[in-house]
Amino acid sequence: MVSKINSCGLSGIDGFMVETEVDMSAGLPGFEIVGLPDSAVKESKERVKTAINNSGFQFPISKLTVNLAPADTRKEGPAYDLPIAMGILSQMGIVKSENLVKCIFIGELSLDGGLRSVNGVLPMVMEAKEKGFEKCFLPVANATEAALVEGLEVYGARSVSEIVEFLRGNAVIEPTKVDIKALFEQGKNFNTDFSDVKGQDAVKRALEIAAAGMHNVLMVGPPGSGKTMCSKRFPTILPDLTFKESMEITKIYSVAGLLKNKEALITQRTFRSPHHTISGSAMVGGGRVPRPGEVSLACHGVLFLDELPEFQRNVLEELRQPLEDRVVTISRVNATMTYPADFTLIASMNPCPCGYYGYSDKCTCTPNQISRYMAKISGPLLDRIDIQVEASAVDYKDLNTRAQGEKSEDIRKRVIKAHKIQLERYKNEKIFFNSQLSAAQIEKYCSVDEQGASLIKLAFDKFEFSARSYHKILKIARTIADLEGEKDILPKHISEALQLRNLDRASIHG
Repeated sequence: MVSKINSCGLSGIDGFMVETEVDMSAGLPGFEIVGLPDSAVKESKERVKTAINNSGFQFPISKLTVNLAPADTRKEGPAYDLPIAMGILSQMGIVKSENLVKCIFIGELSLDGGLRSVNGVLPMVMEAKEKGFEKCFLPVANATEAALVEGLEVYGARSVSEIVEFLRGNAVIEPTKVDIKALFEQGKNFNTDFSDVKGQDAVKRALEIAAAGMHNVLMVGPPGSGKTMCSKRFPTILPDLTFKESMEITKIYSVAGLLKNKEALITQRTFRSPHHTISGSAMVGGGRVPRPGEVSLACHGVLFLDELPEFQRNVLEELRQPLEDRVVTISRVNATMTYPADFTLIASMNPCPCGYYGYSDKCTCTPNQISRYMAKISGPLLDRIDIQVEASAVDYKDLNTRAQGEKSEDIRKRVIKAHKIQLERYKNEKIFFNSQLSAAQIEKYCSVDEQGASLIKLAFDKFEFSARSYHKILKIARTIADLEGEKDILPKHISEALQLRNLDRASIHG
């Protein structure tokens, strides 16, 4: 009789069920794995055979056939070692098949029979729960992560023999429990605060507006003006992650292999700051087998690009689609994957190659050098960055003062208040923040009076704004009004919004 052991595989950041069928029959000794396995799965034959022998059991001298169903879906990685081993032990009569019903098994085997952790456990276990499974056996290193899924008994084991003894009733493995509320409490502490920032009131105001409406920001200023310092403190004024957001970003990190056991649940908004030498596939995701890139690892958090013009132009252009659609789709011969990319972009740059143009007589750049430097950022990409603010050099009197700036917590309270207004306003829409407004929704929610319309028209004609820039201005003005608790967009909100586009394409080269 064929033994059937349930396990899971990964497709992007989602799990899918895999049934491991094991048949042991008379004939020449052999061990075959079918069902479209990759090299890591094919190599499991040697790991499983040695692990079973070193666990105190005698590997059968028979013809063994293992099928990983569905057979038309490629199986990758070492997570199928444990279910294959359990299927063979079931065929040997060491484990009763009735004890394996409603159970899933995930894990890589070491040669001594121990269990090693695998990537992507969280989406696998979530899929198993959706399909009605009740118990999950996996490496103890993955147990805390798997236990985030409620309604499923998670058993973390150190070896195959430990699982066998438990199923026989000769040993006890306590189900792993996780206090999700405690995990969120631990994640509330930040080591940085906006009160550390001296001066730069305009930049701090721009970042507050960005946080309130989840807008993208570009800061332009000389070296040492505090652009990076402000950016690193941006997550401290963002609202806490919801449980749904936390689970989504944790799934991404789990698949990418970046999830540490002590950080089973990511409870703080992520801050990703890739180096400017990053490749396109590392930025948006890719590889032979598509994996999440920085835009996905920054989901529900911040992607900080320091010295924006230093990035390769093709890498920057690949950001255009994720910035617009909030997802990134990667197509390969073997598969097409869609990953979430709902991040806030914070970028910084110098005004010229040396960094001092317009701020000091130390600038040695020629007009041609400055033009080439600025041209590295295309108009379409710049158009997608909502807020463009100047970070001027900090005065000595601001640095020398003992007075502390406004604390992150105080700014955060205003941001949360604005978020609540937006969540209530868009409760019947499929959006949450002002930055997500479509053209039709802008018409509905961002109406302005005659004076405000005149201001926009004047700026539109003077700076040659694009249609996208026009919409960005209205979105920013809507956010400023929300921060002030105003129902209507007033001319002063339009005026401030226009100032936050003062580095747009028409003037940045002017």
